[in-house]
Amino acid sequence: MLKKVRVRGPVGRPRTRPDAVAGDKAYLSRGNRAHLRKRRIKAVIPEKKDQAASRKKRGSKGGRPVGHDVGLYKERNTVERLINKLKAWRGVATRFDKTPATYLAGLHLRASMIWIKGLTRNGH
Repeated sequence: MLKKVRVRGPVGRPRTRPDAVAGDKAYLSRGNRAHLRKRRIKAVIPEKKDQAASRKKRGSKGGRPVGHDVGLYKERNTVERLINKLKAWRGVATRFDKTPATYLAGLHLRASMIWIKGLTRNGH
């Protein structure tokens, strides 16, 4: 999924390497962290409680605690709410579309509907 990331700036072509990637605890694997570290991307993924307890139990052999930016992780909530709004539309939630192009078109259509609804709600 990271290969598809494009971060647009005010000028120039979009960057393909974001400053940070936020994920939930399901993305904590060593492989994911190693991939992000290799590309010099900050991982904003909290450590699972059972893994932290296991690491602490092993003492100095347990390794270092996972670095975690609480402020950046809280901003992840905005993205999660948008994903939930997208999934509220049956076509996106069920992934019924057969081709990636039609699925992407459905995402664009649903995002447009959310954007327009936000404009009318704010009196624009």
